[in-house]
Amino acid sequence: MNSATNIGRSGIQDWIIQRVSAYVLALYTLFLLGFCLTTEVDYETWSALFAQGWFKVFTLLALLSLAGHAWVGLWTVSTDYIKVAMARFLFQAAFALVIFIYVVWGIQILWGL
Repeated sequence: MNSATNIGRSGIQDWIIQRVSAYVLALYTLFLLGFCLTTEVDYETWSALFAQGWFKVFTLLALLSLAGHAWVGLWTVSTDYIKVAMARFLFQAAFALVIFIYVVWGIQILWGL
């Protein structure tokens, strides 16, 4: 099924986006879990971690992966279960706006823009 609202041009591309983003999110989660378990986390260590360029890029990648993963999942569920075209469009538009706001907000927080 081709649609203007899905990320990839085909179901295979959406499937790949889901899988790659899941791996990125898993690695990010495992890293943060390991960091929290092996380090006494206070403001200074947390701030020092997020001040490093490589970690900002890793966090940005995780943020974009979360957005892509959420969008493909929401698109798939909405096309499967919301049969009325206008209701589906409104649902997808609302969540696209929320995802966009969260990504922009996350970038502002991460990079101090």
